[in-house]
Amino acid sequence: MKKEALRMDLITRQMFPKKELVRIVRTKDQDIKIDPTGKAPGRGAYIAMDLKNIEVAKKKKIFDQAFGLKIEDSFYQELFEYIEHKIARNELFRSKK
Repeated sequence: MKKEALRMDLITRQMFPKKELVRIVRTKDQDIKIDPTGKAPGRGAYIAMDLKNIEVAKKKKIFDQAFGLKIEDSFYQELFEYIEHKIARNELFRSKK
């Protein structure tokens, strides 16, 4: 039986299966992007798929600290919408089983 990969949520500092987290990556060009594949090259940080975590991250500037960059508010809005979509999608597919 294969072991499941665990990663730490940047906000709560708890370990979760990698599938339950969203990876945020800083590229070589110092861009911050959502990494839906979890395999993009660059420095990565993980956040749980919880909308409250995004508010905390924005308020405390968690990603600014993690990546050493000034993160624009538009990124947090994009992340919020992405996680909101992922949660809705997971609910939809879970209800079909």
